[in-house]
Amino acid sequence: MAALDSLSLFTGLGLSEHKARETLKNTALSAQLREAATQAQQTLGSTIDKATGTLLYGLASRLRDPRRLSFLVSYVANKKIHTELQLSAALEYVRSHPLDPINTEDFEQECGVGVMVTPEQIEEAVEATINRHRPQLLEERYRFNMGLLMGEARAVLKWADGRTIKHEVDMQVLHLLGPKTETDLEKKPKVSKARPEEKDRRTAKDLMENGEAADQGLSLMEQLRGEALKFHRPGENYKTPGYVTTPHTMDLLKQHLEITGGQVRTRFPPEPNGILHIGHAKAINFNFGYAKANNGICFLRFDDTNPEKEEAKFFTAICDMVSWLGYTPYKVTYASDYFDQLYVWAVELIHRGQAYVCHQRGEELKGHNSLPSPWRDRPIEESLLLFEAMRKGKFAEGEATLRMKLVMEDGKMDPVAYRVKYTPHHRTGDTWCIYPTYDYTHCLCDSIEHITHSLCTKEFQARRSSYFWLCNALDVYCPVQWEYGRLNLHYAVVSKRKILQLVAACAVRDWDDPRLFTLTALRRRGFPPEAINNFCARVGVTVAQTTMEPHLLEACVRDVLNDTAPRAMAVLEPLQVIITNFPATKSLDVQVPNFPADETKGFHHVPFGPMVFIERTDFKEEPEPGYKRLAWGQPVGLRHTGYVIELQNVFKGPTGCVESLEVTCRQADAGEKPKAFIHWVSQPLTCEIRLYERLFQHKNPEDPAEVPGGFLSDVNPASLQVVEAALVDCSVALAKPFDKFQFERLGYFSVDPDSCQGQLVFNRTVTLKEDPGKV
Repeated sequence: MAALDSLSLFTGLGLSEHKARETLKNTALSAQLREAATQAQQTLGSTIDKATGTLLYGLASRLRDPRRLSFLVSYVANKKIHTELQLSAALEYVRSHPLDPINTEDFEQECGVGVMVTPEQIEEAVEATINRHRPQLLEERYRFNMGLLMGEARAVLKWADGRTIKHEVDMQVLHLLGPKTETDLEKKPKVSKARPEEKDRRTAKDLMENGEAADQGLSLMEQLRGEALKFHRPGENYKTPGYVTTPHTMDLLKQHLEITGGQVRTRFPPEPNGILHIGHAKAINFNFGYAKANNGICFLRFDDTNPEKEEAKFFTAICDMVSWLGYTPYKVTYASDYFDQLYVWAVELIHRGQAYVCHQRGEELKGHNSLPSPWRDRPIEESLLLFEAMRKGKFAEGEATLRMKLVMEDGKMDPVAYRVKYTPHHRTGDTWCIYPTYDYTHCLCDSIEHITHSLCTKEFQARRSSYFWLCNALDVYCPVQWEYGRLNLHYAVVSKRKILQLVAACAVRDWDDPRLFTLTALRRRGFPPEAINNFCARVGVTVAQTTMEPHLLEACVRDVLNDTAPRAMAVLEPLQVIITNFPATKSLDVQVPNFPADETKGFHHVPFGPMVFIERTDFKEEPEPGYKRLAWGQPVGLRHTGYVIELQNVFKGPTGCVESLEVTCRQADAGEKPKAFIHWVSQPLTCEIRLYERLFQHKNPEDPAEVPGGFLSDVNPASLQVVEAALVDCSVALAKPFDKFQFERLGYFSVDPDSCQGQLVFNRTVTLKEDPGKV
């Protein structure tokens, strides 16, 4: 039909000319609307009233299964469906009943066909609703929420006309309250809102308590239970928008429910070719958390289909990280567990004419506008023989692939299902020289494990059509793929390839260098898993990609460590202090609370002798205004001792640098209270302490516009400072790798695995307070 005729047809339905022209730009919508209008004209004649035209447009724009168009148009044209509410019910019915034939009696009952609501019924329902709220109505008058009355009346009379109900509500309210007075017409006083700067001052603890995000008020588990309301229930995959059904769908779903018992099943499917990073933490929390929140199970499945890049250490590290975050897989599986079945299905796909052996080279397949393969229509028997030859090793790498006959959303044509690789597999050895691709393996492994919700990051949305297509092409159970937004951080690089470049350039030591944002690096730095999970909860279950500031993650770390890391004292730049009038002939035993805010959590003991060490910055010969620590004429208290020290002598070396101090001490309650109390150590351990800053200097180190020289040129030369002879009190002597402490006034620290007998190494996890310059 010519565009002009279609324009006239669409405006005849009540569409404005602008709306009609916009509709014509959408080929699929305009074709469906043209067909609907043409069919309706056969019943109604050439003139279609605007109300019916609006319903026809809504039907054409929202219907996902074109097979049902004629069926639904007949109901609209014959005025059996005459309200938007009925149309919505009809669309939902055909979406949830994809198989023929439709039970018309059940359909009509669900859509209110033939249901007559009399004016008397509406009047009675509105009167009953108003009587329930009469006292509040009389008190609030026209400031009462009239929508509440509408909603309750509509709930009783589902198929009543909304405008008629509103008119009846207005009439009965007017009869009860009379006309509006001047008081009724006055505007409601505005409720003052918190000023933006006041909101900005909220700390992470204000935003996050026990894993709950204050702005959402929900823990991650509660968010995920909420997501369950959006997702399909197990066995109701066909209710998902875009889900493709076949004549076998309902039988396959019935078998699926018999196997799973209606249980939610998810999976976390990493490739074992690198270490998990902070973005994977969200994926782990989402997949394992969604299953847990809905009493389901989650598989840990290794997508081990690329033997060239897989190493045993990555399998172990991934398992460790999942466990470290607090999750236990229902079962650990491997894509290679299913290699035999995947091969059988590939042969079946060829038999069905849905796959073929192709000889185009890799460079010819790149991009989204590659030419169709000249071998696309080769005979089935020929492809079967060639595929068998691929398996027997008769082709070199790159000489032959098995491709599937479909076009993906992004325009990519005929994705590869199998390719030749002469690399021994870590589990199957030399059994195979052909390996399946992600596009082929992913959905079929989900099908084998009867996954109900295949949760993927947004970049896999372009593969959703191939996911559904392949399961349906083989007539196997088809799960539903759901996409969510990835989690990224500023000042970070998480790409496996780029981390390897950082290691090669000696910018970092390895995958677990504490300056990186891999999960092994965060663990080594001392980040508690609870903090990472709380951070994921704070980010929330988002569809959009999220890029967060690192200081928000660090705030979550402080919240956890404040309650879990016992206190100790350490001195990074020691200055020797001799107490000339020490009150005892030998060292005193000082009791220090592990958690000063909660002394029920216990104490530890440290020696206090005539020689102590303080931070060099806690003493100044010539203090600037406002300096409150040790100086001439300015005593300070020593934390936890009950003593105050006062400067008597300063001893300097040949270069003029202060080497030691002599002080006298008195009991704190024997005189004026000092302006400050400082930390100290006596008879300490000598330890190595590593202080970390951001690895990169710019927010987006991979952005050429921000860092023209590339991310390697953006490495912060001051990202690591090693204090080789720091002094720490002896309470930490028996600490083990990953034990965490708060070194008073300095920050939170974790024992590094490099520690050995008699030589502890600590990593600074985070400072005590957020650096304002990092916000």
